[in-house]
Amino acid sequence: MVHTKTSGGFLISQIKQLQGRVFEKMLKESGVDAFNGAQGRILYVLWEHERLTISEIGRLTSLANTSLTSMLDRMEEGGLIVRIPDNHNRRQTFITITEQAKAYREAYDLVSEQMNTLFYQGFTESEVTALEKMLSRIVDNLK
Repeated sequence: MVHTKTSGGFLISQIKQLQGRVFEKMLKESGVDAFNGAQGRILYVLWEHERLTISEIGRLTSLANTSLTSMLDRMEEGGLIVRIPDNHNRRQTFITITEQAKAYREAYDLVSEQMNTLFYQGFTESEVTALEKMLSRIVDNLK
């Protein structure tokens, strides 16, 4: 365990803020302005899974259910998602994406690739692997 003064948490927070701003700008420049970066994370897991419960989306995106509910409301109003009641469990609702949201997938993936290139600019493949392994350990520690 490290006993010296560290700034890892601060740096991760700073990276998150900067990455969010840059990603939003890249999305807008690519013509994707129907949703923001956080909503893009929700769409991403729905693109991968088609239909999920709110709890599953929360688990896969690490977004709190309170934040998630208001984001899903805005996304539904924007025509990106649809809520489908579970016929077997009245307390559960499934979330699925619309054709409109599916149309953004290719542009979003392209921006994600550009962001990844910028993110790891100047890193070797082994440095990327090592960094991601360490970051995964931090995520596991926090869970």
